[in-house]
Amino acid sequence: MKAFYKLLIMLLVVSLLTGSLAGCDIINQITGKEDTENVNQDVDAIPGDQEKPKEEEKEEEKAPFIDYAAQLKFDFNSGRKYIETTVRSFIDGDTTHFKVPTSIDKTGVLKARYLGVNTPESTGQIEPWGKKASKYTRDALEEATSIIIESDDDKWNHDSTGERYLVWVWYKTADMENYRNLNLELLQAGLSRASSYLDTSYGDICAKAFNQAVNNKLLIFSNEKDEDFYYGAAQTVTLKELKTNIEAYANQRVAFEGVVVKEYDNSTVYIEEYDEETGVYFGMQVFYGYNLNFFGKTILTVGNRVRMAGSVQYFENGGTWQISDIKYNPYDPESSENIKLISEGHAAAYPELDANTILNGKLNFEFTSEDKDGNEIIKNATFDYGYIALHSTASLKGLKIIDIYTTKQGSSAGAMSITCLDKNGDQIIVRTVILLDDSTNPPRQVTEADFPIGSTIDVYGVIDCYEGEYQIKLLTFKDVTVYND
Repeated sequence: MKAFYKLLIMLLVVSLLTGSLAGCDIINQITGKEDTENVNQDVDAIPGDQEKPKEEEKEEEKAPFIDYAAQLKFDFNSGRKYIETTVRSFIDGDTTHFKVPTSIDKTGVLKARYLGVNTPESTGQIEPWGKKASKYTRDALEEATSIIIESDDDKWNHDSTGERYLVWVWYKTADMENYRNLNLELLQAGLSRASSYLDTSYGDICAKAFNQAVNNKLLIFSNEKDEDFYYGAAQTVTLKELKTNIEAYANQRVAFEGVVVKEYDNSTVYIEEYDEETGVYFGMQVFYGYNLNFFGKTILTVGNRVRMAGSVQYFENGGTWQISDIKYNPYDPESSENIKLISEGHAAAYPELDANTILNGKLNFEFTSEDKDGNEIIKNATFDYGYIALHSTASLKGLKIIDIYTTKQGSSAGAMSITCLDKNGDQIIVRTVILLDDSTNPPRQVTEADFPIGSTIDVYGVIDCYEGEYQIKLLTFKDVTVYND
């Protein structure tokens, strides 16, 4: 028996020294046992293989960047419709309004939707990289000395909305020899997703630019966070705190309470909130865009007091701050990110004001805070009355009309600017939208004839601002009374 165990030990030693499984097989034959741990095991494996750390994967090298926009040249003899133009207003990364002859569009404005691209949202809805895409487009066209918009065939084509035109946008600056295609630039910069470009004139090169951005994981295709996008939850503030510290909340989500007092253009509401301490109504413009569902729109009914949650954005075209990216999830109505109905049956305040208060009034606010040692600090800040009350309601009575002008072209064609003197002899402008008189059937469009020079009017409107000058915006014909003296 001792000789048996000596033989067994020797075989084990041989097995370990040689690293083979042959010794194990002999042992199994001698003992009559099966080595279940080594069944189906790779014969080249060695003990401890599973614990051995793998070599670190090498970082995937990005392919050299190709400037496809430099390869594409504008062809003046392609047969496609094109026109040299200038910008009327910037909207977002893939939408711009251009000035065109009325022979192309009767309004004199071509609302361009860029072909082949779909940049992240930055207006009614806010998405990561949307602000960067919008800025990229704006910067390119603001520096341009020449801009060309080009259709994809021999006619000007509308998109599915019937209001915007599908175009390629080309631009050239003073130091450029050739035009560059802005659509293509957005794709290759990683600032846009692809959108129905395969059957277009430049589909092949668009595909190359887009695939390069995806493969190189640029911007929206990367795992990076957009520094201009606020990823946090809505912060609860008062409308007073928001208006007096607006820049501190730029691009962030906030929530505050107020009464919905006016609606405009099926995309915007005005909210006001009374401040007991100062006796002033603070106002805010809320752009809910065209993506808010039916339930959300119901909450934003005039007369409702609401908890408003949205993103603080500077509206370039209007030169003012507003709240956008409004959301409502009916399956999670208590979410802090939702707008919320608090109560119904409220009315707009329409405090009676004069022109001087709106145009030149000042408001001083006292703010209390603490320093790092816990000591109380009192600070004072002065604001224009017009800014604080901006987008809240106001009434002005006994205004005498001294001049009137009607906008002839653009999306505001038919809107009027009515210059008036108040009872104190101070001048202010009442700016109308396109007004309809609902007392007639069918409703007729209101014109200058309805506001004779020399007549007196009472106006119930919203405090607005145009090119730095405060004015009154008149939203419905029912909100004005005309006295023909």
